[in-house]
Amino acid sequence: MGAVVGTLTMQTKQRRPSRDKADDELEMTMVCHRPEGLEQLEAQTNFSKQELQILYRGFKNECPSGVVNEETFKHIYAQFFPHGDASMYAHYLFNAFDTTNNGSIKFKDFVVGLSILLRGTLREKLEWTFHLYDINRDGYINREEMTEIVRAIYDMMGKYTYPALKGDVPQQHVDAFFQKMDKNKDGVVTMEEFIIACQEDENMMRSMQLFENVM
Repeated sequence: MGAVVGTLTMQTKQRRPSRDKADDELEMTMVCHRPEGLEQLEAQTNFSKQELQILYRGFKNECPSGVVNEETFKHIYAQFFPHGDASMYAHYLFNAFDTTNNGSIKFKDFVVGLSILLRGTLREKLEWTFHLYDINRDGYINREEMTEIVRAIYDMMGKYTYPALKGDVPQQHVDAFFQKMDKNKDGVVTMEEFIIACQEDENMMRSMQLFENVM
């Protein structure tokens, strides 16, 4: 999930605010889809006003209209994986950010999700990841969903995938996932099962800690 941060945060780390708060808030009213005010977003996220201003400039640079549709999101995300096909994984990731299921991501959607991934509690991060894997949003992860996620990750990594993708490799990963996660062996993984199993997995905990050093 490291690439969730994407082009936008990479750009904003390289920029320093050169205008005052009034200028930024005036600018935030001039796009087609006006985002929430700085104070409200600061209350809803773990970012400061200055950080939100920087993030907004990067977001508007990539998306002048103030919203990101799925095709634009896929285009941005594909830049991180030039040797693979990231379109399907980007599709699932887009849906995870698009919490209102309206086919677009506004600045608020972006920063709320990013705040969870970078500054949220461990449980918040795991809950967000669970929703990413729960493709049909029924509150469970089933084998079909996990197989689709695993295949999308292999497609995204392309020739750098190790071990090389063979017919049975995705199924092996899915079997291992359910062996670890599906505690009551009912064929689906609930959020609580997912969170408990992840907390017991050192590799998962290390991957979650990486987000703390991004910004």
